Amino acid sequence: MSKNHALVLRAFAVWTVYVWGTRIWNVVGDDTRGFAFKAVHVALALVSVTFAVATWVIVSRNRRRSQVGA
Repeated sequence: MSKNHALVLRAFAVWTVYVWGTRIWNVVGDDTRGFAFKAVHVALALVSVTFAVATWVIVSRNRRRSQVGA
């Protein structure tokens, strides 16, 4: 995996965590939203952040592997 590809994927991961962190902070603090709405959005956030973390781990492992093999 090239350095540029890794950078793009890591930027995606960081952006995803930032967006969902901000979104959940706003949703949880919103008293006009019900429990079901909040629960669904927290679940979506957890799934998205999990994918972002997995992406970061995969990129790190691939970069490490390509540096050792180089």
